[in-house]
Amino acid sequence: MSVPALERLELLLREQGGLMASVVDNAPEGGVSGGSALKKDGAARARTREGARARSTYENGTTTPARLAAGGPRTVAHREEYELLLEAIYEGYLLHYATPRVVRCADPDLALLAGDRLYALGLARLAALGDVHAVAELADVIALSALAHGAQQPKLAELVWVAGARAIGWGASAAHADAKALAYAGAPAAIDAMRTSAEV
Repeated sequence: MSVPALERLELLLREQGGLMASVVDNAPEGGVSGGSALKKDGAARARTREGARARSTYENGTTTPARLAAGGPRTVAHREEYELLLEAIYEGYLLHYATPRVVRCADPDLALLAGDRLYALGLARLAALGDVHAVAELADVIALSALAHGAQQPKLAELVWVAGARAIGWGASAAHADAKALAYAGAPAAIDAMRTSAEV
């Protein structure tokens, strides 16, 4: 059985050392971190994997953007790598705007720096796969979700992530391009258009 992507992300950040390892170490007990992923005890590792899976779903029970994108036909040849790199990018987004799952930073400036580092880490791994379409799609996702949060529209930001993940896994559509154009323009119709794109 494969190791969940969030646990692999935690281990990757610890192995890299430096700033990212230090902020993973600061995660509270009971989170994905706190050293639990490194315990050799089988029961402890099983609990960690179970917790990581629980944290990698939306509150409404749907899959994370990383799992959604990794489940599509475009990504099938490198499914685990896509899930890992997209979880890294999504964790970076959460550090900027919401509650992260692996990294904990009490200092807001450090959280922004760690978030940027996770964006870079994930995008570098994606570039190594040569998926220019996904790189462009994620650039839009990052920009549009920032615009949505700036406009106090967190629901639109969530839909941007879901629609972007679908476009990475299955390919973009005309409806998706239209939804992005509306979101960039700040049009009131953007949220419904993005919802439609996410559900295609």
